[in-house]
Amino acid sequence: MNLIEYFKIKQNNLEVPYIIAEAGVNHEGSMDLAKRLIDEALEGGANSIKFQTYKAETIASKDSPYYWDLSKESTRSQYELFKKYDSFWKKEFEELKVYCDKAGIEFLSTPFDAESARFLNDLMPVFKISSSDITNLPFIELQCSFGKPIILSTGASFLWEIQQAVEVIEKYGNPLCLMHCVLNYPTSDENANIGMIKGLINHFPKLLIGYSDHTIPGDSMDICYDSWLIGAQIIEKHFTHDKKLPGNDHYHAMDKNDLRKFVTRVENAKKWIGITKVSALPEEEPARKNARRSLVANNDIPKGKIISADDLTWKRPAHGISPVYFNIVCGSIANKDILEDDLIQWSDIITK
Repeated sequence: MNLIEYFKIKQNNLEVPYIIAEAGVNHEGSMDLAKRLIDEALEGGANSIKFQTYKAETIASKDSPYYWDLSKESTRSQYELFKKYDSFWKKEFEELKVYCDKAGIEFLSTPFDAESARFLNDLMPVFKISSSDITNLPFIELQCSFGKPIILSTGASFLWEIQQAVEVIEKYGNPLCLMHCVLNYPTSDENANIGMIKGLINHFPKLLIGYSDHTIPGDSMDICYDSWLIGAQIIEKHFTHDKKLPGNDHYHAMDKNDLRKFVTRVENAKKWIGITKVSALPEEEPARKNARRSLVANNDIPKGKIISADDLTWKRPAHGISPVYFNIVCGSIANKDILEDDLIQWSDIITK
């Protein structure tokens, strides 16, 4: 299923999530490495791979303090960090788009300026807007003007800020997915607050809701898995070929093995989650017939007697008249002699 089709899914139906492997700039300026990330994301089971498109000069001023863990990424300036990895531009992303198409994985990249938004519009089906741009309403409007679905991360936002951005997007009529996100690198497990996914579902019941994760993967991808169970339909997580590398987006990223664990866990869970439509299952039919009860004669009831409540009890199996019809059987006339402990059938009575 492609990303456009996911926007047609009703909330909370527990379909397998659409998974975005957020490669960001973990290619570090190497086309070969970018293609390796694409291959490994596909191998791990991602539906799409997403990069980031920016130039340091247009995303941050030279006086732009860090907001990450300095023990993992020692660069103290956003401008300096972005400058390290901003070499890919239109030509490179066109090449990556072609490579993704041939490989069979959807291409995405988050634009961080107007120029990149314009050329990326020709390359991808959906725009992903970073949490950092949720108050950048002119930039949101520019991306909405292309008429494509929007995925908007909501990290570090108060509800009113999310509502404000939603109003702008809805004015344009773009399909919208809101992604719960904690804008903290890395996010500790106890700060993941995936309960906010439920909060977004409650506040925005008509929208698709997802989750963008910044926690350290762990052994079983518990937080991403649990986010899906409580309603996240699109799940995005940073992706790398080597979690041991230094740098802001490697140490809290998943690799292809983490991704495969997550996908396998979801696939297995689907087997026992089953359907969401509430209904009796074919396998339960013996229990419906034998473990439910019927109306039973509490004593001998002679033919012609008006049956009273005292004449009735209820016992297993459900081969006679259901107790649902107790009030109808009470006041009916016995059409034959009914013996104590007989299951009462409709042919045994004459209803008024």
